[in-house]
Amino acid sequence: MTATHISAPVTAARPAAPTPDEGSARALTGKRRIAFASFVDENYLPGFLVLLRSLALTNPDVCEDFIVLHDDLRPSSVARIRALHPRVVFRRVDADHYDSYKKGDQDNYLVRKAYFILDVFKIRDYDTVITLDTDMVVLGPINELLSMRKGLGAVAQFFHGDSTRMLNSGLLVIQKEFLTDEFCARLDQVGRSGAYELDKHDQGILNALLDGDFVDLDPKYNFVKRRLSGDLPVPDDTAILHFTGRHKPWQGGEAGYHQAQERWREFDISDAELHAAYVSRPGALHHDLLVHFGTPHVERTGDVDTARKVALAHIGAGDYQAAVDILEQVHIPVDEAWPHEVYGHALMSVSRYEEARAQLLLATSAPNRAATAFARLAQIAWVHGDDATAQKYALQGLTVDPTHRASRIWHQRAIGVPAQPQGSPDDQLAHVAFYMDRQGNAGDKLLPESVRLAFDPDTTSRRWHSVHAHRLFDESALERVNARRGLVIGGGGLFIPDTMPNGNSAWQWNVPDELLERIDVPIAVYAVGFNAFDGQSYRAQRFRESLRKLVERSAFFGLRNHGSIEKVRAMLPAHLHDKVRFQPCPTTVTRQLVANWQDPATRDDTILINAAYDRAGLRFGHDYAYFLAQMAKAVKDLGTLGEVQCVAHSLDDEKLAFDLRREHGVSMPVIPMYDFENDDIRDLYARTKLVIGMRGHAGMIPFGCGTPIISLISHPKMAYFLRDIDRPEWGVSVHDRNLAGVLAERSRDLLADHAKTVADVHDRQQELWKVTQANAAELRTLLGG
Repeated sequence: MTATHISAPVTAARPAAPTPDEGSARALTGKRRIAFASFVDENYLPGFLVLLRSLALTNPDVCEDFIVLHDDLRPSSVARIRALHPRVVFRRVDADHYDSYKKGDQDNYLVRKAYFILDVFKIRDYDTVITLDTDMVVLGPINELLSMRKGLGAVAQFFHGDSTRMLNSGLLVIQKEFLTDEFCARLDQVGRSGAYELDKHDQGILNALLDGDFVDLDPKYNFVKRRLSGDLPVPDDTAILHFTGRHKPWQGGEAGYHQAQERWREFDISDAELHAAYVSRPGALHHDLLVHFGTPHVERTGDVDTARKVALAHIGAGDYQAAVDILEQVHIPVDEAWPHEVYGHALMSVSRYEEARAQLLLATSAPNRAATAFARLAQIAWVHGDDATAQKYALQGLTVDPTHRASRIWHQRAIGVPAQPQGSPDDQLAHVAFYMDRQGNAGDKLLPESVRLAFDPDTTSRRWHSVHAHRLFDESALERVNARRGLVIGGGGLFIPDTMPNGNSAWQWNVPDELLERIDVPIAVYAVGFNAFDGQSYRAQRFRESLRKLVERSAFFGLRNHGSIEKVRAMLPAHLHDKVRFQPCPTTVTRQLVANWQDPATRDDTILINAAYDRAGLRFGHDYAYFLAQMAKAVKDLGTLGEVQCVAHSLDDEKLAFDLRREHGVSMPVIPMYDFENDDIRDLYARTKLVIGMRGHAGMIPFGCGTPIISLISHPKMAYFLRDIDRPEWGVSVHDRNLAGVLAERSRDLLADHAKTVADVHDRQQELWKVTQANAAELRTLLGG
């Protein structure tokens, strides 16, 4: 075969580029962005459609962007591709750019593909790109390819009588160090020089440049058809079968490969058959694929079980109205408890409480769904301030299942309502916050008290009237608030859509607009955070409307980091931007707020590590196994600097210690901070030498106690805080390529002269205290006291 080159500058817009918000969040968290890529033309379109179907059905929990390189696809072909993948990105390339590479007059697909695939190396907005040929079919799991982090991976290929080590065509796993202008220039130089051949191999330019220097992948990821000559069966462990050669399955195939071609035909099915096959797959299904395939399946069939699955996917992504919409399309039989329970969950999440009650009562008829349904009924009653009914439903849930945690939580909330109030309303501030339950998140438990300390050393009900953010703010709540001298809203990252969803505000405070507008005492929003994860979104319109009304009504609107300020200002009209100001989280100035604070004379020889597991997919992506392996190495290395202990802000945080012991044989003590009182939390963090934390308040609380910190960044807010104190080097992404080494190195640096490091913490804290004091002076004028 004579050589022809194809790589081309992109002539169309690059729709895969992240939006500014996405890009900034990813830059802060270091989360890897992965994409598949193929070159597709009209002749090979049938093969590509089968490739997409096979990828979905054999890897149902995988859905990354899929970049389609093409030089001319018909609109109908584009539509057929879009129907098979929810995150497809089309990039048109210019074949004429490669005329100077051509060694002959051949212009068949294989030669064109050999050059066009080099356009993959022009991609700049992904960290890992996996190429797949259109004559491939995916037969097994490919998670190993997604977890690769270094080098350029390929299956090695050798020809008879030729000892040259070459990579096989079709599958490449390319990391970002190859997705550079420099590497493209080197490819271009080889292409123009003609120092390569395509006679044996259609990756000639790349092979000539790499000269065998690539990471070997298991042949099961590029198992070529010719190895099955004589109609041999496809090995069971084959992950990707590659139909190399001129005779493709959609063209009639080739004699002697019947069993291989039958495997390909398993995926040569209609869209309707694909939808039905996907939604019936066992195990984890990716949200995007389930919605993409399940929605038309429900529209076509009215299948209740699929509607339930799609609704759960929407609920998991925080899109509660979409969950309601899909279940409203189908008729749910009275005795189908699970769909009723999911429908009730969706309805209560958009504040359609009466309809939700009806659905959940139907769900209580089935023993396997009753406990969850009763817990949700208890939640609705509690939200409406009906503690007696909440207690009754929670007990019914515990009667069905004595181990049901949600029923136990709602029972404890219903019987543990704090007495209100001891003081005179004229002497009190109302305080909207998330008041954490016993054994709840330690940071959230400490926050309301910390906010109150910023206003008054007396944090009791003598001076404060508590308003739980998650309870419906109704007429009686409005009357109680308006009887006080002001309203403070603060105690954590209240601007998050899914902790306790409601349709009234779309953030944590369950307040209808009309009642918010009728609050006639001064409102101070104090140190609230915008807590959306990288990849998480709000129901934008409802949240924006509620946010705008809140800012308009507020006499003081302070957010706890400049990252949150940027996010919130972007959602507001310009005339409200100046009202949004900086107010650090009061936990970061704990030493200044707690009466008679004494820094410890001596510290324990300990290093505390915290990891968080809520929304783990958004935190870790495909990198959890990597993170765990790196933490195992880090714990061993840190053990030479002090005793390493796991500090659990919530029950789920203990998973780090469990997984390290199970997977890597690394053990460390677990401190159940979720059981601590506030003074005990502060005392422990003040006495340790270093805290390495993933939760926001596993950084801010120890910092406020004067203790050095390193943040494990899996959420933008961690980087926001470190940026505000001008110490970004105190953070490291959980995706960092040398996580263990970076943690060990930075820990040694901070501990080498501990007194100097502590002094630096105190200095950084002083800057936040100046802001807090300036704001306090204004707040005294607004609220009195």
